[in-house]
Amino acid sequence: MVKMKDNVINLFGNKIIPNTSVKYSELLEQFMSPFVNEFRDTEYIEDIFEFAINAWNFGNLEILLPEGEFEKATGLIQEQGVDTVLLRKMIDYKISTFREYENFIVNYDLKEVKAGEDPILSIITQEKEIYLANMMDTLVTEDDFEENYINRSAIILKPQQPFVDWYFNLNPEDELDFEEDIKETNIYLVDDKIDDVEKWLRKKFDKFFMMELDEWCANKKDWPQKRNYKMFKLWFRIEISEMIYDLEKNPVIKSE
Repeated sequence: MVKMKDNVINLFGNKIIPNTSVKYSELLEQFMSPFVNEFRDTEYIEDIFEFAINAWNFGNLEILLPEGEFEKATGLIQEQGVDTVLLRKMIDYKISTFREYENFIVNYDLKEVKAGEDPILSIITQEKEIYLANMMDTLVTEDDFEENYINRSAIILKPQQPFVDWYFNLNPEDELDFEEDIKETNIYLVDDKIDDVEKWLRKKFDKFFMMELDEWCANKKDWPQKRNYKMFKLWFRIEISEMIYDLEKNPVIKSE
């Protein structure tokens, strides 16, 4: 089944191709341009790109799939808190303005450059025939899953001494409470189809960094401003588990 996630929809296999002629990075930026103001309340730039890429791919799917099949695919996202009105607008815009560009976007990267300059966007695409073939191979039903197995990987972040020092410098009077509360570490579930979670985390680390900081300090001016992956690894002990089992009979409930 097709799902909107916090990363680009993973309906493709390992067969990916770099762009050779059309610059899809430029096309994506043009595609996103009319909708910039729609994302003014979105905190993470990665979420904006991933939403736009999903809209682009859904636009391609609507052209290729029979009407009933496409409605089934998009119907599943309504329960996941996605802005379906904006998604519909972007899908229509993709079809009306970028219909001739049929490749699916399967990955992207934002390369940091000099301070104050916009990051460089690079895109990896896949031809529609290969994308659809792999999509059919990877669409699964619940019966395909091992009993009690959850199709997620887990990232566990445990604050280390630099994080503790930062908090104490801001709130020395909360030392005892913090020491006790910090034992309750956060666990983040991500798509289990990510081939290398640690490599993926190198690109996404700042989103997790910001969530951890925000939990203890709402004032962003007090956050470390020059964050990088090296600092992230110093501030947090990172544990990754790729086998998640649910032993309870009651279904998992995702609060909104």
